[in-house]
Amino acid sequence: METALERRAVAALRGKHLEYFTIAWNSLEGLIAVILGALAGSISLVGFGIDSFIEVTSGAVLLWRMAVDADVRRRERNERFSLRIVGVCFLALAVYVGYESISDLVSRKAPEHSSPGIILACVSLVVMPLLSRAKKKVANELGSSAMHADAKQTDFCVYLSVILLLGLVLNAALRWWWADPTAAVLMVPLIAKEGVEAMRGETCCD
Repeated sequence: METALERRAVAALRGKHLEYFTIAWNSLEGLIAVILGALAGSISLVGFGIDSFIEVTSGAVLLWRMAVDADVRRRERNERFSLRIVGVCFLALAVYVGYESISDLVSRKAPEHSSPGIILACVSLVVMPLLSRAKKKVANELGSSAMHADAKQTDFCVYLSVILLLGLVLNAALRWWWADPTAAVLMVPLIAKEGVEAMRGETCCD
């Protein structure tokens, strides 16, 4: 019969595997999105790509946290530090996307159409909800605020994918050049809110 410590060790191992997948997936997704965004002049695609790289950072610090899960004192210290790193990443992204999107709107900079970007957003809408659900399950088993914050960050990747897809489709189908930077502007308050909550140690389960 499994003890509580053994069950926790199994959950921590699953958490590590999820973070390995997060790092691999988002490294690829981020690289593709940033390249496509740079080629098309799409700030929403670039912002989406940078968000994916933040997911990589979040996954890396969560792996670090999982490495000391059995040590209560170190676990709590790493938990707080992990949340701050996630929060800083969110806030930095909000500032960057806000500045670039408003600049594009003011200068009336029209991005090119990006069919590969649309495909990327659709794929993300399939993968990210499944990953978030798995992370939340592990977070509940471990009682980890940092893992909950990471899962919520994955949720926001879903929201950003919806906004990204809308902006790209409107630009491609209706030639609404302003749809892309407007989509990026809509991302900013969502990203900033999550940054503030992570810095305060708040998560969706609080």
